[in-house]
Amino acid sequence: MDQRTLKVLEYHKIIDMLVDKCLSPLGKEMARALRPSSSIMDIRLMQEETKEAEAIIAQSERAIMDTFSDVSNHIRRARVGAMLSPGEILDIGKLLKTSGRVRCAILEFEEILEILPNMVAEISINKWLSDEIDRCIEYDGSIKDRASTTLDRIRRRIRRAHDNIRDRLDNIIKSPKHQKHLQEGIVTIRNDRYVIPVRQESRGSIPGLIHDQSSSGATLFIEPMSVVEANNEIRELIIEENKEIERILQDLTDKITSVSEEILSNMSILTRLDFILAKGKLSLMQRAVCPEILDGDILDIKYGRHPLIPDDEVVPISVELGIDFNSLVITGPNTGGKTVTLKTIGLFVLMAQSGLHLPAGPGTKMGVFTSVYADIGDEQSIEQNLSTFSSHMVNIVKILDRAKPGDLTLFDELGAGTDPTEGAALAMSILSYLNMHDIKVVATTHYSELKTFAMTEENMENASMEFDIETLSPTFKLLIGMPGKSNAFEISQRLGLSDHFISEAKKYLTQEDIHFEDVMQSIERDRLLAEEVRQNIKKEQDEIKRLREELDRAKNELKGQKSDIIKRAKDEARKIIESSKEEADSIIRKLNSLSAKSFDRQSRREAEEARRGLKERLDSFYEDLGDKSGVSVSADILPKDLKLGDTIYIENLNQKGQVLSLPDEDGQLQVQVGIMKVSAHISNVRKAIDTEDDKPTRYKPSAKNISVKDRKVRTEIDLRGRSAEEAILEVEKFLDDSLLLGLGEVTIIHGKGTGVLRNRVQEHLRNHPHIKSFRLGKFGEGESGVTVVNLK
Repeated sequence: MDQRTLKVLEYHKIIDMLVDKCLSPLGKEMARALRPSSSIMDIRLMQEETKEAEAIIAQSERAIMDTFSDVSNHIRRARVGAMLSPGEILDIGKLLKTSGRVRCAILEFEEILEILPNMVAEISINKWLSDEIDRCIEYDGSIKDRASTTLDRIRRRIRRAHDNIRDRLDNIIKSPKHQKHLQEGIVTIRNDRYVIPVRQESRGSIPGLIHDQSSSGATLFIEPMSVVEANNEIRELIIEENKEIERILQDLTDKITSVSEEILSNMSILTRLDFILAKGKLSLMQRAVCPEILDGDILDIKYGRHPLIPDDEVVPISVELGIDFNSLVITGPNTGGKTVTLKTIGLFVLMAQSGLHLPAGPGTKMGVFTSVYADIGDEQSIEQNLSTFSSHMVNIVKILDRAKPGDLTLFDELGAGTDPTEGAALAMSILSYLNMHDIKVVATTHYSELKTFAMTEENMENASMEFDIETLSPTFKLLIGMPGKSNAFEISQRLGLSDHFISEAKKYLTQEDIHFEDVMQSIERDRLLAEEVRQNIKKEQDEIKRLREELDRAKNELKGQKSDIIKRAKDEARKIIESSKEEADSIIRKLNSLSAKSFDRQSRREAEEARRGLKERLDSFYEDLGDKSGVSVSADILPKDLKLGDTIYIENLNQKGQVLSLPDEDGQLQVQVGIMKVSAHISNVRKAIDTEDDKPTRYKPSAKNISVKDRKVRTEIDLRGRSAEEAILEVEKFLDDSLLLGLGEVTIIHGKGTGVLRNRVQEHLRNHPHIKSFRLGKFGEGESGVTVVNLK
C-alpha cells in the first residue's frame, strides 16, 4: 500500500487508537505493524477475528486479557545455561497464569465461536510449573521459606541465632554494670553484625570489636566478644542460605528450559489475542459494524462516519462505487465536506482491508483494492520551489504511472491552482484516462465543466455536498446523482449585494450557463420537495407503526387479563375440589376399615358404589377445569385373579404400581410404586388399563392423577447454604419426587464455592441406583455451579 496515501488519509491515527487498546508491549508492537492486505482470504479472516473478539468482550463480565512481559530474552538466557533471576522467573509465571485464564475464558464460547477458541486450544497450560513458581517465589521476588526444606531449616537457624544475640546484648545494655558506659541503651547493626553504642572514654570497659564510630567520634559501635561467635554463625548461615537460593533458582530455570518452546508458543498466541481483542475493543468504542467483504474493487458504504470526527459533530454519508459507475465527481462549496468525504472513503478501504470494523450502518459492503492512491491537501513545497499546482501535478504523475485496474484513486480539487480553463481540461483528460482503464476514481472539484463532463461520460456520476441557502451554511450531506450548484448569486444577494450587481453579473454568463443553472435549480427544487414528501411519509409510517404496537400491546394485555381471571377461577375451583377430595378420602379410608371388619357383603357393595360415584364426580370436575390428560384407569374392573407383576391402580394414593405379593388372609398386598414399596388393601385397588398396548412402562402421572404435593415438584433444587448432610437428605427426597413424576432430567444447584458440596452431591449420585448419568452445567446453564442429572 502506498505510504504517502497512508499518511494523507491519517491511517496512523487509527493505528494509534488501536495501540492504546492493547495491554501488552508485544501486542502494541503488532498493532503498530498493521497494514492493509490485498488478499481477500486474509481480510475475511481478520474481519471474522475482530467480530468474534467483539462478541467475547460484549458478553464477558470481566476483562479477558491481562498484561504480560516479553520473556523471549529470559528463555534465550536459560537455554544457554544462565540462571534466571526471581524477577525473570516471575515474568514467566505470570505469562503461564495469563495463558491459563485466557484459555479457560475463551473456551467458554467454543460452541458459538470458532476462530479464537481454536486458537487458544493450542495454549499449553503447564500449571505444574506455574504452581511451582508460586510455591517458591513471593510476588516481590523474595524466595519463600517453603521453597525447600533445607532453606526452611537454615532460616529457622538464622532466626534462632538472631534471637540469641539480641538476648545477650539486651542483658548487657540492661546491666547496671555496663549502662554507665553506653551512649544509648539500644542494639543496632553495623556491617551486618550486631553492635552496641559505647562511649569513647569507656572503650576498654566493654571488650569487643569496633566496627564504626559516630561522626563526632563520641560514640563507638562495638561488637562484644560474647556475641562474636554468634555473629560469625549468622554469616555462615547466610552463605548457606544464598547457596540454597541459587540451587532453587537453577532448578526452576531448568524446569522452565524443559518447556521453553511451549512458553514461547503461548506468548505468541497471547500476543495475537491481545491484538485481536484490541480490534474488538476499538469496534465497540466506535459502534462499528463488520462489513461484508466482496470479491472485486467495489464499495457500498451505508451511513459511514469518519472515525476521527467526534460523534456529536460527524455527519454520516452513504456512497457507492464500482456498482453502477466507476468514477464519482463531487462538487460543492468550500468547507462543505468534500475533502472529509474523500478521506472517509479512502480510510474505510484501508481499515476494512486491515481487518478493522467500520463506523457505519448495517449493510455496508467493501471490495478489495490492490492499492489506494490519494492526492489530498495543499502540497506547496518551498524547498523544491514548487507551486501548489506543480506539487499536485508531480504527485498526480506518480499516481498515473502506478495506478492499474483494481486500484482506487482519490483526487482533491483536481486541476486546481492554474488557469480554470486549462485546469478543467487537464482534469477531464485525467478522469477520462482512469475511466477508460477501469481504475476507480473519486475526485472533488469546483469546475462547472466537470459537472457536464460527468453527465455525458459513461460509467461516471455526479455528486454534491448539500448547501442550505437559508442559513448560508453547508449541511455536509452527500447527494449522489446531483451535481453541485455554485449558489454564488444567491449567497451574495443574502449577504447584501445590490440586485444591480447581480443582474449585471448574469449578463456575462452564456446562455448555456444560464440554462444549466436553471436546470440545476429546478432539479434541486424537485429534490427538496421529494425529500419533504419522503419525510412526511416516514412520519406517517412511524405513527402507524406506533399505533399498531399500542393496539397489539392492548390486545395482549386484555388477553393476559382474561387468562389470569380464568386461571384464578380454575385455581379456586381446584382448591375446593382438593379440599373435598381430602375429606372424601378420609371418609373412604374409614369405610374401608369398617368394611374389612364388620360390614356384610351388601354394605361393602354399597360403600364401593358410593366411592366409585365420588371418584367419577371428581374426575368430571377435573375435566371441566381443563385437566384432560389422566391415567387410563377403570374403576369398574375389580382386581380378580391378580398375578404377580400385574399393574393396578391404588385409589387413595392416586398412583399406579406393580403387584409384588398376592393378598394375604387380611386382604393386604405389597405394591411397587416408583422406587417405593407400599401396602394396600384389596378393596382399595383396581386393575389399571395400560394405554400403550398393555406394555409395562414407568408410570408418568399427569395433572389429574397426582397429589397436590406432586404438582408443586420442580425440575431443579437449590442447595446453596446447606450443609453436606442437609443437602444429601434434600437431594434424596427431590429425586424420589422426580422419579414419581416420571421426570427424565433434573438440575441440582450447589454453587461453585470451594467444591465440597458439589463433590458430596456427585459422590451420592454416583452410587444411586436410579441415576442414568450426570454432568456439570454447560455455558448458560450455570456451568460448574450446577449438576444436570438424567434419571433412568
